[in-house]
Amino acid sequence: MTESAHITVLLKEAVDALVTDPNGFYVDGTFGRGGHSQLILQTLSPRGQLLAIDKDLAAVAVARKRFEQDARFEIAHSSFADLAELVAARNMTGKVTGLLLDLGVSSPQLDEAERGFSFQADGPLDMRMDQSRGQSAADWVNSAEESEIAQVLKDYGEERFAKRMARAIVAERQKQPITTTARLAEIVKEANPAWEKGKHPATRAFQAIRIKVNAELTDLDAVLEQALNVLAVGGRLVVISFHSLEDRVVKRFIRRQEQGDPLPLGVPVRDEQLNKRLRSCGKAIRASDLEVNANLRARSAIMRVAEKLQ
Repeated sequence: MTESAHITVLLKEAVDALVTDPNGFYVDGTFGRGGHSQLILQTLSPRGQLLAIDKDLAAVAVARKRFEQDARFEIAHSSFADLAELVAARNMTGKVTGLLLDLGVSSPQLDEAERGFSFQADGPLDMRMDQSRGQSAADWVNSAEESEIAQVLKDYGEERFAKRMARAIVAERQKQPITTTARLAEIVKEANPAWEKGKHPATRAFQAIRIKVNAELTDLDAVLEQALNVLAVGGRLVVISFHSLEDRVVKRFIRRQEQGDPLPLGVPVRDEQLNKRLRSCGKAIRASDLEVNANLRARSAIMRVAEKLQ
């Protein structure tokens, strides 16, 4: 199997925003293929440290091969939803100088048919970022209730025809279990009466099932809440999102922590009593035209940066 090329999105912008102290302790919550980690290490001093996390065993293997000689680097095979536990085990709770989350799927995951993420090439219907545990997409598609499938397609894929697609999936799996990406894509395509120009009719459904199988939004909620405790005062939270669902979660979280504790209207409190936890650092950042021209996957990327206040 040839390792697919992966171009790191918003590389310099993310690391510039993240690294405020070259002697600090940083967490790359999504190692991927190490683009951000490599530049972070280049920016750190000999005293700096970087803990990288990834669910994907292939990514962990790449990390160990590329950076095993660097004493400042450590890779953990885990989900970033376990951030608090991983940081506590290293006695760094409240001392993390920066946390980077590069959400979504890496190019190798998308491009390798055997991972089952894409409808572009036929492969086993897997979609798990961590293939060592959990329910595969095939397991879920062949066992979930029709109503649950419809809800997932609607909520996570923002799919207008979620009910039609769910009905078709259940009808087809009764004839024969759905075990390949090509078969699922064909079922969804046939159930989609209004194809969007320039977009495969199964795009939203595949996105939704991937998010469900990997608990992506649940994990995102968890890591954002944990970030408040693991970050040092002045520590940075840098998040790169690739679709509106993720970005909405991040944007609302930062805004909520900027505003502080919700209080009834008219309650007389001073601003410093509101328990504001984060400060947004500038506006959201998107990839430049130059970057998008070089890497089409960068066109949907949006980066938000916040700093811990207390």
